[in-house]
Amino acid sequence: MSRQWSRSSGTREALLGTARKVFMAKGYGEATVADIVEDSGISVGSLYHHFGGKPGLFLALWEQFMRNQEERTAKAAKAVGGTTERFLAGARAYLEGSWEQRDVARLFLESDGPAEFTTLRRQRGWDWIGGNKKLLGLADNRQSHMLVVLLTTVMGESGREVAACESEEEARVTIDAVIAVVRRMLSTAADVAPAPSGG
Repeated sequence: MSRQWSRSSGTREALLGTARKVFMAKGYGEATVADIVEDSGISVGSLYHHFGGKPGLFLALWEQFMRNQEERTAKAAKAVGGTTERFLAGARAYLEGSWEQRDVARLFLESDGPAEFTTLRRQRGWDWIGGNKKLLGLADNRQSHMLVVLLTTVMGESGREVAACESEEEARVTIDAVIAVVRRMLSTAADVAPAPSGG
């Protein structure tokens, strides 16, 4: 049973790795299942068994990328104290991940993707907004909500900018600039969206 699981897991990883290369080379729209099967040496049947087709492969790659980003961000945030510093540590980790995984990040930022990709990306954005609001411990009001929406939007677009950088130095400067802007935004949070009082 363990050997079967190992083979199954290995097949999935091989298909994901090949799909990543093919999608990056041709874009989602131009890539075909035949391209992926030919490059991977894995049967069409196995591809459909594991992913249900080309859309499933693309979405599995995206989920893998987002899971890596979420884990990286959470780990960085937990390593420091203070609400603002936790958010900034997580923000920096997210941006650094956008640079380190820039090839696949560019794929998701530039590719059209399958029909359901837009809806899933929007839902993930709402999840990030909820997580950021919880992390910052803000009051449950409209001002707090809008502050977190703005912060989350800034981070999403900044990830796009970092992934598009042409050198590590350019990425570092961009990340530092974003963190400085976000720090200034957070410095107004106490006035715009105060945290709930205890008791």
